[in-house]
Amino acid sequence: MKFKYWIKAARLRTLPLAFSCILLSASLVLINQGNLSLKILLLTLTTTLLLQILSNFANDYGDAIKNADKNRIGEQRMVQSGKISKYQMKIAIVIFSILSLIIGFYLVFNVFQDEIFKILIFISLGVSAIVAAIKYTVGKSPYGYNAFGDLSVFIFFGIVGVIGSYYLFTKNFHWLTIPGALFTGFMSCGVLNLNNMRDYENDKKNNKLTLVVKMGIDKSKIYHITLLVFSIISFISIVIFTNAYEYIFSIAPLFFIIRHMYLLNKHHLNNTLDSQLKTVALSCFCCSVLSLIIGLIIS
Repeated sequence: MKFKYWIKAARLRTLPLAFSCILLSASLVLINQGNLSLKILLLTLTTTLLLQILSNFANDYGDAIKNADKNRIGEQRMVQSGKISKYQMKIAIVIFSILSLIIGFYLVFNVFQDEIFKILIFISLGVSAIVAAIKYTVGKSPYGYNAFGDLSVFIFFGIVGVIGSYYLFTKNFHWLTIPGALFTGFMSCGVLNLNNMRDYENDKKNNKLTLVVKMGIDKSKIYHITLLVFSIISFISIVIFTNAYEYIFSIAPLFFIIRHMYLLNKHHLNNTLDSQLKTVALSCFCCSVLSLIIGLIIS
């Protein structure tokens, strides 16, 4: 069935990490003001879902155009394998771009109504997110092929994801969103770094200049551990400054991150990097979900 190929192309396993920044932001809202608009939360999650699928479709299409997935390790790409044609994927990218804009516009107008300046700022952020999702691997000079992928991930999965969504929920800024943004931003960069470490040989052959290709595997491991150490510090700082002892339970998934860092430092894990990707992504997601659940219980 063609439908199952679209599900594979959507890469649903990437969604928990994409949702993490929104869920963590929502938990911070509950910490600070005790109530949260379910409608705005659902609209924000829907927009994030559409943008992430758009990004995955564009990545599949862009890598196929450049023949960069020919000998890749890990999950098979649908356009490169011929399961979905380039034309079909291009149409899907257009459709998801339009859907992202429609839901994004509806979200922004629901929040700000007649505040034109704020509407324009958030629409600009939305359009930038769509452009970034497509330009990662598509076009004459995709930034994902020029070692800027980590920066983009940090901006959209960290700063925009946490601080931006918090502002949508509250129309205010709170300083706790800064360590929140650092946590999801660094963790997301860690996931991308693991992905690029896994694809190192193939990317090098295809002139895909990721940060890992520029630094080499050994330096990439150091970079990776540094990212995760700072993400742990950032999350623990949130727990400390909430002044609610219940939030201590939300750090439990971080022990899987500590174990992951030990294994990465101690052993050559190239054959298991795909499973380690899940460990890091799900740990970030679980921290965010636990924070949200605890926030709902005590608010």
